[in-house]
Amino acid sequence: MKVGLFFGSFNPIHIGHLIIANHILEYAKIDHIWFVVSPQSPFKTRTSLLGEFDRLHLVESAIVNDSRMRSCNIEFTLSKPSYTIDTLVCLKEKYPTYNFSLIMGSDNLESFHKWKNYESILKQYEILVYNRAKEIKTSLANHNSVHIYDAPILKISSSYIRECIKNNKSIKYLVPEEVIHQIEASSYYK
Repeated sequence: MKVGLFFGSFNPIHIGHLIIANHILEYAKIDHIWFVVSPQSPFKTRTSLLGEFDRLHLVESAIVNDSRMRSCNIEFTLSKPSYTIDTLVCLKEKYPTYNFSLIMGSDNLESFHKWKNYESILKQYEILVYNRAKEIKTSLANHNSVHIYDAPILKISSSYIRECIKNNKSIKYLVPEEVIHQIEASSYYK
């Protein structure tokens, strides 16, 4: 089975994430996408994050009706902050017959050389990149393991959604309806 791993804090998941996931499923040669919820990215501060299990639950609510997508909490058991290479090693041990690929934005590809053991990742995994810029400013864009997709990109961010919630503004159409219900019921991001 070919699985695309879409890493992120998903704080919260929004329709931009889902549009990218759907596009990659349609155009890349993969069978499923797993949303790997990161408890703490090495590049983000902990204070702005909703609890990891709450974010996982929001992801599950967002994708409940799409059998091609699932949530993944593998990083919850790993040391923090989580590094992608460690997660990949753990997943390969747990699912030895699966063929994993990484999904990332072109902005992450441009800083990929800063990732722990990035050369090893490039040797062992395909990188499925959704383009966020007119020009990708890294030679890694030409690497044999890197595949670029022009997925529709919306200028929606999780930080914008959190700001809307904090200011009592509507997030309708920015996140799936079920996610809105969960956020409102639990008073997340207030």
